[in-house]
Parts: sequence; C-alpha cells; structure tokens
Amino acid sequence: MENSQDLEFEVQKADPGETRFVEMPIPELASGQVLFRVDRFALTANNITYALAGDAIGYWRFFPCEDGWGRIPAMGFADVIRSRHPDVHEGTRCFGWYPMGQHLVIEPGAVTPGQIVDAAPHRADLAPVYAQYLPTNGDPQYSQDREDQIMLMRGLFMTSFLADDYLADQDYNGASAVLITSASSKTSIALAYQVKQAGHSRAVGLTSARNEEFVRKLGFYDEVVLYDQVESLGVEPAALVDMAGNPAVNAAVHHHYGEALKADLRIGITHGPGLGGFSMGGDDGLPGAAPVPFFAPGQVAKRIKDWGAGGFAERVGGAWAQFCDASDAWLKVERSTGRDALSRIYAETLAGRARPANGHVLSL
Repeated sequence: MENSQDLEFEVQKADPGETRFVEMPIPELASGQVLFRVDRFALTANNITYALAGDAIGYWRFFPCEDGWGRIPAMGFADVIRSRHPDVHEGTRCFGWYPMGQHLVIEPGAVTPGQIVDAAPHRADLAPVYAQYLPTNGDPQYSQDREDQIMLMRGLFMTSFLADDYLADQDYNGASAVLITSASSKTSIALAYQVKQAGHSRAVGLTSARNEEFVRKLGFYDEVVLYDQVESLGVEPAALVDMAGNPAVNAAVHHHYGEALKADLRIGITHGPGLGGFSMGGDDGLPGAAPVPFFAPGQVAKRIKDWGAGGFAERVGGAWAQFCDASDAWLKVERSTGRDALSRIYAETLAGRARPANGHVLSL
C-alpha cells in the first residue's frame, strides 16, 4: 500500500547551501486533482541556476512551501497513483517538472493524449511550458531506454536549441564565433553541438583548467580556452552566450572584444555566488553589445507561431535525437537513492565539484 507520508528536499532561499528534508502527510485529493509518485529526477548545474534565480524568474512558484524555503524544480518521471480527474488515469507515466521529493499534487486543466497541464492557481502567471506533464504513451520523443537522457538533457537541450535558433534568426548578429562559458555544463555542450551542426559560426568554449581536457575531447568545440586566457583569442565578430554568470569572465570578454562583441545572451549561473558572484544582465558600461537575459519560453512561442506546433515539434525532435546519439560517447549516467545521496550530490553540484561527464539521476 502506498505510504501516506511525503518527503521533500528544500533549500533556504537566502542561502542555497542550507538544506533540509521535510516529512508531511500527503493531502487528501480534492475533486479534479491528481497525485504523482515521483520515480526519478535529474540533478545538474541547471538546477543550481533555478535556485539562484528562483525569485527573479519564478522557479520557487512551481512548488510553494514554507516562507524562506524553496523546492527546486527538477526534470523527471512520475506515475499517477491517485486520480480524481476523469481524463487522467492511474498508472499514467509523465515527464515533466517535479520537486526533488516523493510526491506532487496537480490540478489538471487541459488534458489531451499528449499533455496534462497543471492549472493550479500558483502557476497561473508562469510560462505554459512550465506547467506541462507529458504522458509517455503520447510523447513522440519518448523512448523507455532513453529515460535517463531525457531527464538529464531534454529540458536543457531545448534551451540550447532555442538559444542557437534565436541567434540564427538574427544571422548570429554577424558573429563568426559563438563564445560559450561554462563549456563543460550540459546546456553549454548541447549549444556547442547545435552551433557546430549549423556550421555558420565556430563554437568557442570557455572553461576551467579542471574541465579543459573533458571539453576538448568532446569534439563539439572548435576552440577551447581557459577563463584567464580570454585575451589569447583572436578578435573577430563574436556572440557571447553566458551559462556561468561570472562577472569577471564576462567583463574580460567584453573588454577584449570591444565593439566586435555583437551579442551577449545571459542564460545560466553555474558559477554561483561563491565563485565570483553572478549576474543575469545589466553590467552597465561594458563595451560591446549590451547583455540580454534569454527567455526560452518566448522563443518557443515565436517558433510555434512561425512553424506551427507540429513543425516546431518535428524540428526539435530531430535535433534532439541526433544530440542523444552524439552524447552516448561521453555521458555517464549515475543513479543514486536516498537522502544522503541527494544531499551529497547537491552540495557537489552547488560547489562546482561535480564531474561534467556524470549525469546524476536520483530517487527518494
């Protein structure tokens, strides 16, 4: 019989290094509600960005909890174990956003074979993509033997696909090089792959000495330099896509390239507050293009309007399948279970100590 208790991992909003596990009863379902049992979820550097930008971008609103604490959204799979909604059946397995915990109650609004949309009031003003749960039996991109890769990289691949598409839509602003910080992060790897596949511009990875060998061996970057070697790069029309959120690195790029820096997209904060601070835009007074925070759901809406929902899904699906195949050579999935494992892996990821080739999949 299913346990009547829930267990959730929470972080202190003011200090993401402070964490706790909270046990509570699973609430009784109201009419129209559905209860998921979370099977597995992925933990990557992206989740650190969600924590550090939780208030600014709205990630803390996915799964409300006690004031001062937050539940970090994670991509995962869960199964419907109770349903009081006529169109959502028990046993339905869905890919989507879940807390790092054991259960989630949603209030389905629109339900189709391809998606279940959570219409809970606290999600009302969030981008629609953040409220979608995709039943595996209606998802053309689903493959049971790819579940780990789907959790680890499908969401971030979408961000990378859209960032590259955003740049391509503007002819890369005339840039012959796309500079990508945090080059060992999975979002950056996916972006480098997309840039290289497009063939319009060179993909240039900026990374730490610790991850340099890994980044070079990927074969996705045309050039790799360390953060303190930015000045060794030849000056050419360039676009910066920042996944690290490190002001010192960003300033070095802007001052080195000057007016040759044609675009600056801010996406991630993988370096966190302990590694030189972080920023998602602003940086007044830097030469070159002004920083622009990249909002992936906005590009989704634009492309669905341009291509239609079917055309958009076809393009993303084809690119995703190719990236999955290319990732088999370097991605090492590591499955872990329990509180101690989650606490350890979260701390390692927050501190930037996680090995870039490892893909952590966890269960509680």
